[in-house]
Amino acid sequence: MSGYFGKILWVDLSSDSFEDVKLPEKTYRQFIGGYGLGCRVLYDLMKPKVDPLSADSIFGFFPGLLTGTVAPLTGRYMLCGKSPLTGTWGDANGGGTFGPAIKNCGYDGIIIMGIAESPKYISIIDGEKEIVDASEIWGLDIIETEDKMKKKHGKTVKTAAIGKSGEKLSLISGIAHDRGRIAARSGFGAVMGSKNLKALVLKGSEKMPIHDKDKFLQLVKKYNKKGSEKDPGASTTSILKAITKIGNIMRMTGMSMEVAPSLLVRKIFHNLGTSVFNTISTEIGDSPIRNWNGIGHVDFPPEKSKEISSLEINKYKVKDYGCYSCPIQCGAVLSIPEIGLEETHLPEYETCCTFGALLLNNDLMSIFKINEMCNRAAIDTISTGATVAFAIECFEHGILTTKDTDGLMITWGNSKSIIELVKKIINREGIGNILADGSKIAAERIGMGSEQYVMTSLGQELPMHDPKYAPSLAFSYAFDPKPGTHSAASIDFEYFSALEKFQKGFKYPKNYKKYNEQRQKAQKMLTGYHQTFNSAGMCIFSYRFGRYPFLELINSLTGWDMTLEECINTGVRIQTLRQAFTLREGVENSKNRLPGRIVGDPPFEKGPHKDVSIDYVDFYRGYCYEMGWTVDGYPFEDTLQELDLEFVKKDLESVNI
Repeated sequence: MSGYFGKILWVDLSSDSFEDVKLPEKTYRQFIGGYGLGCRVLYDLMKPKVDPLSADSIFGFFPGLLTGTVAPLTGRYMLCGKSPLTGTWGDANGGGTFGPAIKNCGYDGIIIMGIAESPKYISIIDGEKEIVDASEIWGLDIIETEDKMKKKHGKTVKTAAIGKSGEKLSLISGIAHDRGRIAARSGFGAVMGSKNLKALVLKGSEKMPIHDKDKFLQLVKKYNKKGSEKDPGASTTSILKAITKIGNIMRMTGMSMEVAPSLLVRKIFHNLGTSVFNTISTEIGDSPIRNWNGIGHVDFPPEKSKEISSLEINKYKVKDYGCYSCPIQCGAVLSIPEIGLEETHLPEYETCCTFGALLLNNDLMSIFKINEMCNRAAIDTISTGATVAFAIECFEHGILTTKDTDGLMITWGNSKSIIELVKKIINREGIGNILADGSKIAAERIGMGSEQYVMTSLGQELPMHDPKYAPSLAFSYAFDPKPGTHSAASIDFEYFSALEKFQKGFKYPKNYKKYNEQRQKAQKMLTGYHQTFNSAGMCIFSYRFGRYPFLELINSLTGWDMTLEECINTGVRIQTLRQAFTLREGVENSKNRLPGRIVGDPPFEKGPHKDVSIDYVDFYRGYCYEMGWTVDGYPFEDTLQELDLEFVKKDLESVNI
């Protein structure tokens, strides 16, 4: 085999056992890697409708097909399984160096099943596999855990672990690696915690078999040569310095993010990271404001948003870093002497927005501190910040009082109280115990009409991108098999608008931006390509960086002859299986509806989204037609046959009554 090892490691914590399970080449070609391969393995392995926090629940770590190679912009791995937060298919995406470490151990994925009797960690080091007592690291945060494991097993081991939030089974907790980088969404920290599993510790030296190594390396070298110069230059420097003003210009002129050339985008990402959107997105209407009920330039105007801008953040930068095999290097280590942080990660846009504009908080020091707290606890910053926004609005309307909050005055922009509330959520103390499983469950516990302030999709808090700015986000938030995700294929979202420039030969239908039927056809094309792209381990921002030899790299790695048509069809197969998984769990996502604020129902009376309402239900029905599904999202029998997914037919028949 070339491009993969052909085997998955099954770890049974109940029986303290390991098993290498081989997979045929056909499975890899049909499902690639990442959550594609993960969904195929888990669909057969896990019984329907199990409790995600029970012994019968199974989840896995799956690196992408290209992960572990030197292919640029790869290195991602995915957590896969049933989400305890939504009850649907769940996945979470992580970068850094842990995904390649799985490949270095000679596996294309690691499956975790059963429950350990006491806290354990899994050690796979130079071929030796053990399930080890974790009592000495249970209760430690992510960085403390990693330091302990490196001291015990050597500096070169890679770890993925849960923090305090996962140990306490918070449904908004994730799994962290590389000193606090989190695969955050879907609640897998709680799944791992429910199994009494603290960490995976990996080290290996297996080499990925490459079919045509010379061609593969030539493709890598050619791509990396383009735009490898990281010095921004005079013209780019002037743009970087004016970044806080660009959002206002874009709002006033209606300028799109599509217009920036790929080389400039590369340099902006390298120098400023995703926090470049902190001010731009607030101005143009992409960022949700005041729990999705405010207006950026009114409630969080430039004089406030500039206080948390990428330029302010960059003042604390010590060094750049990036994910494995990434030539862009958009991450950074910061040092914040004002709050005693010698070393911390640059906060991403999602974190800055959810604890900034969403809460009307322009205290940058508080965002640094909260980012570090959440990283160490391995808790999802999107869900945590959105749950804080829910709590603040409940407090504003008298549903929560200081008696409920242990005296905290949780109000908009009150950074000190926001920090204390996050601490309580992490520790499940007082009101934090009510909020630690997300805002939907919190509203069920609180009652008194609090549900009107919950901004989730099937229980998962929505990301920091407004569908009233990019309408198809409403479609993906509501109807993707993993609800409430901005990393799904979304035809209007700016990261995907450059796909025609990324992939040679890819061409959307004519006038797809103008006519709904054409947009639905384009959405299917994007969905198919994007699922294969994700399952290969690619970074979501790659589309914005110019022409990429995606299929050429896959084929030279594996020896396949995958065409663009096969690539899209493969992605449709992956998406259809993810859909079948969610349907099998008894969740008809076609019936899901987003809160009115999200889609402009009723429409805003002023601001960039004045009179904007999003039609996402009819759009989904047309998309289903293009995908070969019923309007309720059930794949037709002919579709299953064409995609070689006939094995799901009996499951869908049993739930589609």
